[in-house]
Amino acid sequence: MSQRYFMEIDRISHLYRPVQERKSDFDEVEKPLSEEQFLDQARRCLDCGIPFCHGYACQLCNPIPDCHNAIASGDYREAWKLLSSKNPFPEITGRICPALCEGSCCASLNFGPVMIRQMEKFLTDYAFEQGWVTIPPVKKASGRKIAVIGSGPAGLAAADRLLRLGHAVTVFEKNTLPGGLLRQGIPEFKLPKFLLDRRLQMLQEAGVNFRCNTEIGLDLPAGELLKEFSALLFCTGTPAPRDLPVDGRNLSGIHFAMEYLWAQNQALAEGREESRLSARGKKVLVIGGGDTGSDCVGTAIRQGALQVRQIEIMPKPASERAADNPWPQWPKVLRSSSSHEEGCERRWQLQTIRFIGNGNTLTAAEVVPVTWQTAPNGRMQPVSSGQQPERLDCDLVFLALGFLKTERAELLQKLLLDDSAPVFLAGDCVQGPSLVVRAMADGIRSADQIQQRTDTEHGLNTD
Repeated sequence: MSQRYFMEIDRISHLYRPVQERKSDFDEVEKPLSEEQFLDQARRCLDCGIPFCHGYACQLCNPIPDCHNAIASGDYREAWKLLSSKNPFPEITGRICPALCEGSCCASLNFGPVMIRQMEKFLTDYAFEQGWVTIPPVKKASGRKIAVIGSGPAGLAAADRLLRLGHAVTVFEKNTLPGGLLRQGIPEFKLPKFLLDRRLQMLQEAGVNFRCNTEIGLDLPAGELLKEFSALLFCTGTPAPRDLPVDGRNLSGIHFAMEYLWAQNQALAEGREESRLSARGKKVLVIGGGDTGSDCVGTAIRQGALQVRQIEIMPKPASERAADNPWPQWPKVLRSSSSHEEGCERRWQLQTIRFIGNGNTLTAAEVVPVTWQTAPNGRMQPVSSGQQPERLDCDLVFLALGFLKTERAELLQKLLLDDSAPVFLAGDCVQGPSLVVRAMADGIRSADQIQQRTDTEHGLNTD
């Protein structure tokens, strides 16, 4: 096999459906690779001395080079075995992971990184078609029961791991259906929910018990759980969104991003054409430049918004790596999502100072340009540029400003538990808002920590 494929075959950046086609529905934006493309892209993977994609960047430590070598050799079954040995839900990460691995790919230095994420997606979809995706039966039950509170990516990854370790697992979810952020906050056009439902059914059939409509600390005291379970693992995410306390915040028409995204996902799940919170015929302003904001942009466009703007207080990222952002670090460069390509005005270094209304109804947001300076404490902070405020007409505002994490001491106090209780935290609720793949990896680590603690308490050798 040629060792120069990375030079001879171009990287495929993405395979999106045509804009005019995809923005009229909520079907998946991406098209799958063809098998020929799949093989060609695998052959672009180098024989790296140090594969930074695997050992440095990937939170799950997916054996990427070995997997690609198996694909290039035509052994898809071995490739699947390697991928699934580390990644519990590659059908999910293959669609929504930002591919930290690609940012550290050796081929990215001069020829464009290997197309790792979409190859993972193709391989996993193929594995499901072939019937290779299973959760093997537990060889030996531990006799211990573990409660996982929260069914988002961290909770599901932890439940999968604990189940495979032989524990009886019950997942508690305050909403009607499990899935957490994966169900509520990620649009259907990025993550079709049948994929989530299929995985949940597999976990349930393998022995995971899901108890929905149950909020721990409200519907069921945490102290009661400790009478039944050996440990409690909280994977409750970051449900508290960051607000924007400026004049006019209480006007009708201003919503948190997650409320908006969840409303649309609910509508689709219920077979309704129109969400209770629709942007049809309206001027939309999205405040916040991250992935959640981008998801609001794509949703508003599909709902038939008259105009969509997205503003960000931070400076516009550069088009290329800066000197203080060398490879193999994640490249801090400007990125455009599929939603941005569908029709969105993006602006940077704008701070919202107030909302304007007619009576109680939102009509505009007032913004002012800012510059960024180093404060006495060494942190960067926005400073008014001295320019005149600008009025941005809008009927709907979606706040996508991030979320607030949970402190363990605060959680224990709320649940009326002391620090000695076997309570663990994983995912965004302890790390703060981050990536789905990081939450999954943290859920797996926490499951292993629970295993070590319960083994110790039962007098078992943990070496």
